[in-house]
Amino acid sequence: MNISLNAVATMTIIRKEFTRVVRIWIQTIVPPAITMTLYFIIFGNLIGKRIGVMDGFDYMQYIAPGLIMMSVITNSYGNVVSSFFGAKFGGHVEEMLVSPMSNAAIVIGHVAGGVLRGVLVGMLVTIIALFFTKLEVRHPLIMVSVVLLSSTVFALAGFINAVFAKKFDDIAIVPTFVLTPLTYLGGVFYSISMLPEFWQNVSRANPILYMVNAFRYSILGTSDIGIGSAYAILLVFVTLLFSGCLYLMRHGIGIRE
Repeated sequence: MNISLNAVATMTIIRKEFTRVVRIWIQTIVPPAITMTLYFIIFGNLIGKRIGVMDGFDYMQYIAPGLIMMSVITNSYGNVVSSFFGAKFGGHVEEMLVSPMSNAAIVIGHVAGGVLRGVLVGMLVTIIALFFTKLEVRHPLIMVSVVLLSSTVFALAGFINAVFAKKFDDIAIVPTFVLTPLTYLGGVFYSISMLPEFWQNVSRANPILYMVNAFRYSILGTSDIGIGSAYAILLVFVTLLFSGCLYLMRHGIGIRE
């Protein structure tokens, strides 16, 4: 299949994914917006008044970038894992596999759909955040690139989860026992400089810490980690996870079994 036909196939999947997100917006867009609003009210407004200032910023202002990134990550992941597993469950994957489209087109199409949902929710949460605090983007290119790379990482992870899932309960295991703990321990609500040195080193093993801090740096200009390290981690994860997705598709693992 030539490049132009693969491009058409990829765009078709992306359009399908975008249509799905928009069609059931009350399930895909509204719930995370409500959840983040509650975070801003409870953690930012009520608890934040007692905490005061963190790293020279009002607590509400400090946690806003982390909450935005958290919404991007969880929705990018959730969109792909539910969509691709739904395609497996409904038998639509077989139709794609017997078609002339490449495995890369299938992966990229679904991942791009997850990125679109993550970005849409992230934009909505940003608008909500502006009702609670003031945010000024200091490094727009860093902001855009970190959001796209981070959402891609977790969209790819969602694809892998969907490949191995055998029933609907399986798609909730990773978000519940892996994604949620890593998110809460990823510096969304605090600076790791507050932790003892041992736990600071442990926290640096959490990839979400790099994503949250890189995004916070793009808005507030402050970060607990080096931006170069954040980009290196993101690029390594994108490369490894994309390669893993192609390997699984090529060998039919979890699909043809």
